[in-house]
Amino acid sequence: MSSLALVLGPAMASLGLGIRRLRARATLILVATALVATVLAYVSALSPSTGPFLAGFVRVDATSRLFLAVINPIFLGISVYVWNRVATTPALEAGIGRFVALALTFLAASNAVLLANHLLILWIALEATTLTAAPLIVRRGVPASQLASFRYFLFSSIALALVMLGIICLARSIEALELQPTFFLDKLESVAGACANNWGKLGLALMILGLGTKLGLAPMYSWLPEAYDQAPPAVTALLGAIQFNVALVVLLRVVHLFRPVHPGLVTFELVAMGLVSMVVSTVSIIATRNMKRLIAYASINHAGVIAIGLGIGKTASYGLLLYVVSNAFIKAILFLTAGKIKAHYLTKDTRQIAGLLKELPYSGLFLMVGTFALLGFPPFGSFFGELLILSALVGSGHLFVFAAFCVLITMTFVATGRTIFPMIWGEPRHSHTWPRQTFLSALPKLFFLFALVVLGIYIPPVVNRLVQQVAASVEGP
Repeated sequence: MSSLALVLGPAMASLGLGIRRLRARATLILVATALVATVLAYVSALSPSTGPFLAGFVRVDATSRLFLAVINPIFLGISVYVWNRVATTPALEAGIGRFVALALTFLAASNAVLLANHLLILWIALEATTLTAAPLIVRRGVPASQLASFRYFLFSSIALALVMLGIICLARSIEALELQPTFFLDKLESVAGACANNWGKLGLALMILGLGTKLGLAPMYSWLPEAYDQAPPAVTALLGAIQFNVALVVLLRVVHLFRPVHPGLVTFELVAMGLVSMVVSTVSIIATRNMKRLIAYASINHAGVIAIGLGIGKTASYGLLLYVVSNAFIKAILFLTAGKIKAHYLTKDTRQIAGLLKELPYSGLFLMVGTFALLGFPPFGSFFGELLILSALVGSGHLFVFAAFCVLITMTFVATGRTIFPMIWGEPRHSHTWPRQTFLSALPKLFFLFALVVLGIYIPPVVNRLVQQVAASVEGP
């Protein structure tokens, strides 16, 4: 029942904000609900997996336990960030009740995706995260944010429509053999072999394309840099660190079910999308001078690495998951830090920002460490994850992909360092007097940084077991 409370708790808290008296304490309700959800997520992570319940619609397995323990603490950190920002900037109090209600609904839907044992419930819950995130992107009085929100909603709708078409094709492939179609994940495992026909291939290809679009993979990736650039920092962190991982879980479940049936299709489509995404993002990183867009393009680059690792499977799977979890904390750190920097300098142009370690020590430190982790430096988990993926590429004979991967990663390293490092260590271009940065404002990012370092130095046994179990489910034959 604790797992079910991860959905019902935030949903009820969101509904409670309809009461005028509670809206005055919206940020406290946000933090309190996120704290309870984090505790429940760790209870679920430490508890053994449970079979389907609630008529088979809910299941707690290794995948849901691992990702519940990732997204809920990140949501808690974002909640503390929002609470502190509202407390120190009274102008942000306008409309905060609406923001909190949508954010809590977003959390409830995200947890529902992780716990669902039914393809249609997965689809509905993922769509609910889209419907709640789209209005959060809009900033009052900023027309560009309205356009970004529309494009995000449009591409997300196209992505989920492709997924639905894929589900329909998969059902048709099962019906072709005169079997009873089912959408329950645990039952699909026993009939997935019936999808070995052309309907099954088409359905799987459409689902991977749709979920890849939702993750920001090429060819339909253009919504992501615009949405990440225009959204408020907390919303960008929600999209990049939480919704990304929720959509990835759906892809992991699809790959687990259908890789044994169509291993070649899964490998080809994911590796192709991943490689093209890395090419596109590398070129964009070289060209952009917008701080938030640079991090957004780096997110596309990371999505490409994840797609390649998932496509290869086998020995890459453990490194892939280590990379995914580390990447979630990296993006949370960088997007929240970018918001702080933009609020002070009133610009996202990297050429107008310098000397962060002198002027904004906390932000400079977080940007520096986040950039090192982003680029795959040790001792962060992203380094070891990339290393294992590269090793699997060589071991599986994908030497062209390995060579292209190395070239693109090197180009990304040079381009990112050329842009970010002068911002951190350069001499300040102007004389500024900033309010002193408080420890409380840095607390969420300190927590994310701690988790990131732990994943690179010492992985707790319970986390290691969960990662191994999830890796085993997607590594394929």
